[in-house]
Amino acid sequence: MTAEQTLALSRWPVEELRARARIPFRITRDVPELLDDFAESIVAEIRGHNLRGELTRLILPVGPVAQYKKVVEICNRGGISWKNVHTFNMDEFLDWQGRPIPISHPLSFEGYIRRELFQKLDESLRIPDKQAHFPNPFRIDEISERIQKLGGIDCCYGGVGYHGHVAFNEPPLSRWFRVSVEQLRESLTRVVMLGGDSIVIQSIHSAGGCSAAIPPMAVTIGMKDILASRKIRLYLAAGERHRTVFRITVAGEVSTDFPSTLVQGHPDAEVVTDTVTAQPISVGLH
Repeated sequence: MTAEQTLALSRWPVEELRARARIPFRITRDVPELLDDFAESIVAEIRGHNLRGELTRLILPVGPVAQYKKVVEICNRGGISWKNVHTFNMDEFLDWQGRPIPISHPLSFEGYIRRELFQKLDESLRIPDKQAHFPNPFRIDEISERIQKLGGIDCCYGGVGYHGHVAFNEPPLSRWFRVSVEQLRESLTRVVMLGGDSIVIQSIHSAGGCSAAIPPMAVTIGMKDILASRKIRLYLAAGERHRTVFRITVAGEVSTDFPSTLVQGHPDAEVVTDTVTAQPISVGLH
């Protein structure tokens, strides 16, 4: 998209955006309601499969994360078991040499989800350790192989980054090579260098603006496994900084510049955001 097209898209009233959207979207009243919706969706997916005596296979993000407290509360209160759940973490930070950061690291995605989700479920409800899967840069095809062996993903949940990344499928921008839309659609689990904007946003959100605290690399599930999921649910909860990427995701041209646009055309995808994030953009000094 040109700058002029992006600016025009940013000014559409919500009603026009909905009419032109290529992915259905819902708008919650505020971020707390959005996070409740996120939690309830995860729980409903598990509850439904449990009632049918089926496995539940989910791709889960660490970002946003506040929904997991609600997930734990609902499951513990309602006795909703994770014994037949398989989870696949989207991604994980790596250090500058491409090695996983320790699970004890304050930014470890695996450490967070084990500590704040799995271990806080009542012991009788907890997911078996062998059913919690995490991408590993030294066993790069393991995630895809396990997904295929289990019959595919029932629902992929995720956030969307500032520049449209889903997991750490960042825009493959380089002066030296080009990646086509089709190549990105077929991308597999791989090691990536983080884009500068991702490091800045992560540092503001998680480290008081200290970019030196942010690991510079990551391992990420590819778009092929994400797009093959039977359902995709993306949640945008960052307010002002998510306004443009929300609009590009649901109604912009499909492009590797914003990988989230590749979700357009999926048979069962939905984007959820809050009222503030959904509003047209007003450019001006504040």
